[in-house]
Amino acid sequence: MNNKPNIAVIAGGDSSEFVISVKSGANVFNAVDTLKFNPWLIQMKGKEWAVFQNDKKVAEIDKSDFSFQLNGEKISFSFAYITIHGTPGEDGILQAYFELFKIPYSTCNVHSSSLTFNKWFCNNYLRSYGVKMANSIKISKDEKINAAEIIEKLGLPIFIKPNAGGSSFGITKVKTLDEVEPAIEKAWKESNEALLEQFIDGAEFTCGLVKIGEDKIVFPVTEVITDNEFFDFEAKYTPGVAQEITPARLPKDLFEKCQFISSEIYDFCECEGIVRIDYILKDNEFYFLEVNTTPGMTSTSFIPQQIAAMGLTLKEIISRIIDDGLTQNL
Repeated sequence: MNNKPNIAVIAGGDSSEFVISVKSGANVFNAVDTLKFNPWLIQMKGKEWAVFQNDKKVAEIDKSDFSFQLNGEKISFSFAYITIHGTPGEDGILQAYFELFKIPYSTCNVHSSSLTFNKWFCNNYLRSYGVKMANSIKISKDEKINAAEIIEKLGLPIFIKPNAGGSSFGITKVKTLDEVEPAIEKAWKESNEALLEQFIDGAEFTCGLVKIGEDKIVFPVTEVITDNEFFDFEAKYTPGVAQEITPARLPKDLFEKCQFISSEIYDFCECEGIVRIDYILKDNEFYFLEVNTTPGMTSTSFIPQQIAAMGLTLKEIISRIIDDGLTQNL
């Protein structure tokens, strides 16, 4: 084997976003600069952690030190690039595992990942900094549901979503009293807690960014237009259902305001790696929706679109993230 650092590109996970994560992982794997690094594709599902080559499993990962054996040789990793959406790659669990082995990784740290993954905690934390967002209520599994009281507090329509989850799984836009309870139960299938949010009628925007060393690169804002009720799973992943315009058609001041707020939130949450922040724009105000700390990296996802719109390549950005992680570990 050559002396290039071994890079683990990790996909899969234990949430409904498994399929999207596998596509993200493949896209990131193909973007790793093989002149500088040896990329290996690792797929995780439950206790099954395996190394894949050409869609075939070639080895099992030894969880005692995150290594594997191939052709009689032990292969260890210098860096982990995490593309798992949802648990255990977005909520801090995998980050804590890598901390134990002192293996640098591509995402936010344990605390930042767990904070941003729990929408209720993150909302209340960011609210203390004056970040604008919808009013919300949290209901834990098996808590008594009082639909009339909920509507009195939040009005109609309301969004009901899992408190921990992504890719718009388990989200319902509720317009009547009768829909409240089934929507909460649907959210509970994805998470032990449901988050109920006041509906803000506006346009949806999203902005990605990354901080590498002292350099913060804020990507162009994307505008999301969909014929669906909201930017749901179908709109996200079915070609033609949503229109995504990068850079967004916004006046310069609003475009820069969205980038500025994104940069502030990145710092407030002490993020690391590529992060994407979603908003609703109403009356020239950006209302925060959520922080995605392992955002979609498929060929059609927002982040690759935004990087391309800047005239950069995914390969350049990923190389810089890996280089930075390896340097910090020296």
